[in-house]
Amino acid sequence: MNYIGSKLKLCQSFLPSVIKSVCGEDLSQKVFCDIFAGTGIVGRTFKTHVKKIISNDAEFYSYVLNKNYIENHKPLKKVEKLISELNSLPLTSDGFVYKNYCLGGSGERQYFSDENGKKIDAIRTKIEEWQTSEKITCNEYYFLLCSLLESADKVANTASVYGAFLKKLKKSAQKDMILEGATFEANDNEHEVFNKDANELIKEISGDILYLDPPYNSRQYGANYHMLNTIAEYKPFVPQGKTGLRKYSRSKYCSASTVKDEFEELIKNAQFKYIFLSYNNEGLMSCDDVKKIMSEYGHYDLAQTEYQRFKADSNRFNKADSTVEYLHILEKL
Repeated sequence: MNYIGSKLKLCQSFLPSVIKSVCGEDLSQKVFCDIFAGTGIVGRTFKTHVKKIISNDAEFYSYVLNKNYIENHKPLKKVEKLISELNSLPLTSDGFVYKNYCLGGSGERQYFSDENGKKIDAIRTKIEEWQTSEKITCNEYYFLLCSLLESADKVANTASVYGAFLKKLKKSAQKDMILEGATFEANDNEHEVFNKDANELIKEISGDILYLDPPYNSRQYGANYHMLNTIAEYKPFVPQGKTGLRKYSRSKYCSASTVKDEFEELIKNAQFKYIFLSYNNEGLMSCDDVKKIMSEYGHYDLAQTEYQRFKADSNRFNKADSTVEYLHILEKL
């Protein structure tokens, strides 16, 4: 999934090497919390190396992704058959996505081709029907929902995020959506996934390593990925405006007037020995802001690396090809 702020490349070397240099090479007895999880790539990187992952995000689509990628940890035997059944469903013209987000349905929006919108509706409806009738387990339910989100995203008619749709169907959006299984890594450990405000959840959990990747700027994830929430929740509402937005919560991490207080509150309440904050040089908080706050609660250090900018940003917001990614480190006293 093409995701703003994704740490996929950083997880290939930079993040694991820095975290292990601070916490020790053997993390097998550590509880690792990824409290702004997004697509869950950081939690997925450490899943088989730690005792337990605690994953959280305020966005429901993220919760669905992580219920599969993180919380699912044992093989699911019948999912191939379920995927095949879902791919063979007859299309429907009375579903919410087709009616509101395809030209043939609304005549206004074109987030998906008509055929793909109908298929998304048919699959999403059937998954819910199976869950209600207990034909599938909770683990299978989130596996199938995650698979649908990932597969739908591949054929979405957007430049990258869902803040707007394209006037004409791009090549990838013209392809027929094929539901593909969102595979996860199996291991013997159980993990927990939450869908809460990070500053509230932090009061309820504890562990060894806390990884923070909050929003850096004023862009709201609830707006940029509203279609994924719509498919994941699949509850009727009245889409607003040209882009068909749903109501979404505004994060205090996305406002210059509230971010520092919100961040300090999180650090103060964190019951974790090691805290790592990913933040870049264009964030609402400066390096000095972060250092000042974190230093109040223990031993502070800093690592950094140059990082390729999210592709959509180079055209829309900034001409630079790269940005500096900081990893702020706190050993809490």
